[in-house]
Amino acid sequence: MATMSPRKAGGSSRQAVYDSLRRRILGLELAPGTALSENDLAAEMGVSRTPVRESMILLSEEGLVQVFPKVGTFVSRVDAGRVADAQFLREAVELSALDDVPVSPDPDLVAALRENLAQQQVPDIDREEFFRLDEEFHHHLMSLSGHGNSWSAVASAKGHLDRARRLGLYDAASPRPFIDQHADVLGAVLSGDTEAARATLRGHLRAVFEDVERIRRRSPELFAADPHAVPVRRSVAVWGN
Repeated sequence: MATMSPRKAGGSSRQAVYDSLRRRILGLELAPGTALSENDLAAEMGVSRTPVRESMILLSEEGLVQVFPKVGTFVSRVDAGRVADAQFLREAVELSALDDVPVSPDPDLVAALRENLAQQQVPDIDREEFFRLDEEFHHHLMSLSGHGNSWSAVASAKGHLDRARRLGLYDAASPRPFIDQHADVLGAVLSGDTEAARATLRGHLRAVFEDVERIRRRSPELFAADPHAVPVRRSVAVWGN
């Protein structure tokens, strides 16, 4: 996966470095457990060490990076507890938003959701493209109720959840079950069956817990058995990515 440097992207600020590193961590390009070097990252991104160091602090506050004095800095392993916390928040917000969908939803948003579903069904769709469309679908769904602006708060809190979702997506034979669930949720919403929409969306969002358990059995090194344990410097590969 090619990574554009913050300088080439239009700036070398802390925000640009932070955005780039966060995107690479959530996208699993920097896998859970990967050792991080400020010097190497600064050279690779064409910036000084200062914005890299400041970005590491911000990422550590989110729980995406761990700093161990005299040992090093590492991409944090996926924390099942943080996944559950983010899932609780996401489910509460998204299900609550369904209650406020008007009888006659905005036709432009409905058209955007239908177009999004059509794009999801492209044969052999790239998994990262599907992930992007999945995020867009849920954002549009919240926008139907007038709560689209709440999506940014949800998105900022689900770093560990998004990594678990990506691991599940790359492990799945096909995204078809997720696409079918999206279609069922939208169909129920547009038919006015809020209870069916809530039940389907709840099951759709909670599928990540099964993914976590299945993948943790296969690749326990990607998950945090003890979030405070000091890791060993070694390369960590994410299968299927």
